[in-house]
Amino acid sequence: MPETSGWTGRTPETHVIDFRAAERLLAARDPRGAVKLLDPVIAAHPENTAARLLRARAFFAAAQLRPAELEFTIVLEREPDNAFAHYALARTYERQRRPEQATRHFRLAAALDPNPRYLEAARFDDSQS
Repeated sequence: MPETSGWTGRTPETHVIDFRAAERLLAARDPRGAVKLLDPVIAAHPENTAARLLRARAFFAAAQLRPAELEFTIVLEREPDNAFAHYALARTYERQRRPEQATRHFRLAAALDPNPRYLEAARFDDSQS
């Protein structure tokens, strides 16, 4: 039910608590629980890129690939130099069997950060695409 008075009973402090609890839920392999905690945080703070990135990771872990793709894309619109977001979006595309998009973002991740995991996924020594 939508809140019409503007008061949701949530404060910035409770949003931080929910964010931290969502991190713990994701680490404990409860991505759906993490999403439930993050939804009101993002509703109240849609500009919060860290919350969106965490929700994207939770969607990915829950195999909700379209919502994960959307969230990773929003993060990258705001932070185009976020190597992890490129890598995670590439993994999302990979799971959706969209190899061309995956390769592009794997390579962007590796170009932004020479993390060995990103470099391996980028497969620069493969085809010249």
